[in-house]
Amino acid sequence: MMEFLNLIKETILNPEWYILNGGFYLILAVVFSETGLMLGFFLPGDSLLIVVGIYSDLLAKQFFNSHYLVMTSFIALAAIIGNFVGYWFGKKYGFFLYNKKDTFYFKQKYLISAKQFYEERGALTIILARFLPIVRTFVPIIAGIVKMDFKKFALYNIVGGILWIFSLVIMGRFFHNFLLTHYNFDLRDHLEILVIVLATITIIPVFYKFTQNKLKN
Repeated sequence: MMEFLNLIKETILNPEWYILNGGFYLILAVVFSETGLMLGFFLPGDSLLIVVGIYSDLLAKQFFNSHYLVMTSFIALAAIIGNFVGYWFGKKYGFFLYNKKDTFYFKQKYLISAKQFYEERGALTIILARFLPIVRTFVPIIAGIVKMDFKKFALYNIVGGILWIFSLVIMGRFFHNFLLTHYNFDLRDHLEILVIVLATITIIPVFYKFTQNKLKN
């Protein structure tokens, strides 16, 4: 069992693994899956995008030797399409989710938390949820369930997707180049620390939300 958990830690939960073993096209699949498929909520979205920024030159070469901003644009497109798929799924099949029993990959609390987050912040949630693990997977589904105006959803989805992808990729690229140039500190040699810090920062709002819901209950 421990060997299996270590394998998961070294592969699925390790952002660098996606870069080195699948490259640009696997990144597209991961970003789409996290926002367009319920099974993708456990994937390393934020930390993966930071690492994409660190390896942006390598990934850009894999994508027809393009500029890293062009490569980043296609990743943003995958995120936007993913949310559209989530919206469609919620609109067509969402009512089944409220009757679905908990499984190892689906929990009712994820759906409820996303719904409450949506109700409290309205349409702006489509943008804000991009930066929250788990929540970003289920919010477009909620938007589809409540039949949010599609034009409004599309606008917030496009803006949110662009902000999420470009901000984290550029942040990763900037800090990597800054530390390497000024301090000769290569983030690629210390990715495990970076991932732990990012995971802690991004999971705090979700943990707070779940805790607050339990206290209210």
